[in-house]
Amino acid sequence: WRIVLMFGALPIAFTYYWRMKMPETPHYTALGAMNAGKASEDFSKLLVMNNNNSNNIIEQVQAVDQRNDVVCGAADHDDDDKKGISFGLFSKMFARRHGLHLLGTASTWLLLDVSYFSQNLFQKEIFTAVGWLPAAHTMGALDELFNFARAQTLVALCGLIPGYWITVILIDIIGRVTIQLIGFFFMTVFMLALAIPYHHWIQKHNSTGFVVMYALTFFFANFGPNSTTFIVPAEIFPARFRSTCHGISAAAGKAGAIIGAFGFLYAAQDQDKSKADPGYPAGIGIKNTLFLLAAVNVLGLLFTFLVPEPNGRSLEEISGEIEECESNKSNPITDQFN
Repeated sequence: WRIVLMFGALPIAFTYYWRMKMPETPHYTALGAMNAGKASEDFSKLLVMNNNNSNNIIEQVQAVDQRNDVVCGAADHDDDDKKGISFGLFSKMFARRHGLHLLGTASTWLLLDVSYFSQNLFQKEIFTAVGWLPAAHTMGALDELFNFARAQTLVALCGLIPGYWITVILIDIIGRVTIQLIGFFFMTVFMLALAIPYHHWIQKHNSTGFVVMYALTFFFANFGPNSTTFIVPAEIFPARFRSTCHGISAAAGKAGAIIGAFGFLYAAQDQDKSKADPGYPAGIGIKNTLFLLAAVNVLGLLFTFLVPEPNGRSLEEISGEIEECESNKSNPITDQFN
C-alpha cells in the first residue's frame, strides 16, 4: 500500500509543478491585482500575439499608468483606497450587490450535496429493497462487490452520464439557472414518485421500474444542479472575489456532503431496530428519507431564484465590473477582455 500511495502522489506533484508555472489569469491581474502591465504581458502570451502588437499594448498601458490611472478608473498609486476597488469582500457594498448571490450559490450547492451524496450512500439499501442485491450474509465479498458495481454501473449509464452530456449540449442555449431549476424540480418529482407509492415499488415485479425512477433522479441531478452549482459561482462575482466566493460555495457543498454522508445513512435505516444494519440505530426508513430528500430539493429550487442568469453576458457585465469601470472604457486591457 505504501508503493500505491507513492505512485498516487506523482500526479499531484506534477500538477503542483505545472500550476506554479502557469501565469495568473490576465483578467484577475488587470481587475483584481490592478497590474495593467503584467496583465497585458500575460494576455499577449495567452493569445500568442505577435511581439509588435504585444509591445504596443504594453506601451499603451504603461502610458496609462504614468497618468496615474488604473484599470477601473483614475487612482493614485500611493493611495490603496483609490485603486479602483470601490468595496471589499464582506463589506456593506458587497452584501448589497452580491450577498444574496453568495447565499444562493452556497445554499444550492449545500442542498444539492445533501441530496446527491445521501442518494449515493443508501444505494445499497435501495438495491437490496428491490431485490437487485441478495442479503449480505448470502454473498461473499467479491460477489457483493460485483453485484453492487453492476447495479451502480447501470444507474450511471442510464442517468448520470446522459445527464452530463445533455447539460453540455444545452447549457449555453437555455441557460444555467434554467437547467438548475429543471433539475431541482424533477429531482423533487421523482423523489416523491418513489416515496409516495414506496411499498408498490419494492414489490419484486416492480423492481425494475423503481430503479428506472431512481436513475432518473440522478439524471436530473446531472442535468441540473450537479453541473451548474460549480459553474455559476465562477461567473457571477467580481474578479477580485471570484475564487473566494467560489470556494465559500464549494465549502458549503462539502458541508452538505457531510450531512448527507452521515445523517442520511443513519436516517435510511429501518424503523425496526432488529432490521437495521449491524451497529446502526433504528432510523426513519427509506420511504421517509425519500420524503425528506424531496423537501431538501424543494429548498434548493427556491434558493436558485437568488442566483442571476449569467448566460450570454460577459464576466464583467454579470459581476457589475462594467459599472465600476465606466470611467475608463478606453483602457486597452478591459477592451481586450470585453
